[in-house]
Amino acid sequence: MKLRFVWVGKTKSAPIRSLLDDHLERLARFTRAEVVELRDGNGEGGAALDCEGEDICRRVESDPFVILLDERGRSLTSAELAAFLEDKMSKALKQVTFIVGSHDGVADCVRARADMVLSLSRMTLTHEMARFVLMEQVYRAHTIIRGLKYQR
Repeated sequence: MKLRFVWVGKTKSAPIRSLLDDHLERLARFTRAEVVELRDGNGEGGAALDCEGEDICRRVESDPFVILLDERGRSLTSAELAAFLEDKMSKALKQVTFIVGSHDGVADCVRARADMVLSLSRMTLTHEMARFVLMEQVYRAHTIIRGLKYQR
């Protein structure tokens, strides 16, 4: 199963970018994974959000399973995320796409397209930190699935 991480804006923090690259490399031992960084929307507020939303929706239109990250979403433990991904793998799902919106959130079309809404925490995280927490938890899930020591 391929994993795709789609987010708005570049990761500007060099330490976080380094951590993301490291975990993407680690994840490659278990599955194909890619990061798609989209341009920030043009305009102010709603116009920018609509522009970003159209871009996201166009890119995930045919993706088999889309997970939107949102603080109001469903919370999972690391073990539950591992079980969820393992279930998707056992059903031969070709791809799971994770979406992290911009600082203004996501357009309604993105929320409507999502098959699942997932929360990483009830606390507020910067979008760059949320990217890393997501990637680390997906990597951790794969180590749990394979019974490796990383998760302990």
